[in-house]
Amino acid sequence: MKIKGKEYRTIWFDDKNSIVNIIDQTKLPHKFIIKKLKTINDAINAIKTMEVRGAPLIGATAAYGIVLSIVENNDQSFLKKSSEDLINSRPTAINLKWAVDRMMKKLSGVNSDKILNIALKEASDICEEDIKFCENIGLNGLKLIEEIYKKKKDTVNILTHCNAGWLATINWGTATSPIYHAHKKNIPVHVWVDETRPRNQGANLTSYELNEENVPNTIIADNTGGILMQRGEVDMCIVGTDRTLSTGDVCNKIGTYLKALAAKDNNIPFYVALPSSTIDWDISDFKEIPIEERNSEELSHIEGLDENGNVKKVQVYPIKSKSMNLAFDVTPAKYVTALITEKGTCEASKESLKKLFNK
Repeated sequence: MKIKGKEYRTIWFDDKNSIVNIIDQTKLPHKFIIKKLKTINDAINAIKTMEVRGAPLIGATAAYGIVLSIVENNDQSFLKKSSEDLINSRPTAINLKWAVDRMMKKLSGVNSDKILNIALKEASDICEEDIKFCENIGLNGLKLIEEIYKKKKDTVNILTHCNAGWLATINWGTATSPIYHAHKKNIPVHVWVDETRPRNQGANLTSYELNEENVPNTIIADNTGGILMQRGEVDMCIVGTDRTLSTGDVCNKIGTYLKALAAKDNNIPFYVALPSSTIDWDISDFKEIPIEERNSEELSHIEGLDENGNVKKVQVYPIKSKSMNLAFDVTPAKYVTALITEKGTCEASKESLKKLFNK
């Protein structure tokens, strides 16, 4: 996808200098900065501080974190410790553990001088697979948008939550991929972009990338979606997910559950777009999902441009007030119209998922 007309991916490896390049998403939308990760701690910090975010991109960063660990110290005990630290850096998104486990399985017992090349190839494969998966998610989701357009014969209004765009993956995105494919086919689409407090990933990232691709969009406060649905101004909802259980329950950015409830009440289809790497086949009870609680300062403070164009952080809450910052919630499968995957679209149920993925 593009930024200022130039094609980018969210992460790539510099073979000459043995470093990983990322787009520092904490600086968007006001500054576009390429950051260099040189050590395993750089990779862990990028995940923790959300310089990279979005389940697929977190997984890819973790994969390259394993590569950086080998570059830094080609020792199996150091590699094992690095893998554990990566998995513990953020608990909710299942792609993180999936990617680290995949890398470690590939590297298990490898003590030769070929270990770096093996790790590099596996990390690259993870990225290439994600790009293909996201492209296929887009093609499968495109059919749903086309169906609405054929009936409506007018602009299809799509509501999103958080950022499940290309900035959250390697390219294309999950929830945005069907939108980009529809736009490329000249189907008129308009996106209602949830601001997504407290980190404003919708406003800062989703709207930013949609603007770069010239996709019409409007930022709304998180609680506006309900009345738009009541007014008939939303045709469908598409969101991403950080972890989807084998039961079809969906764990995603806080506020997703409320959108699903509003959609259900207004008979609006609510779709969840995801690659298979985001499916947790082991947990069947959503109460077992570790829900990350982040620093309350993300709520009490906000960043923006001042009158001189400088980025500043200001406090918006009373100084004595306390706040709680849960990062995710769970939408039960019964509120999900369908899951859009790289394999196709299916019901949010154990039976349908098993059938689709031959489990």
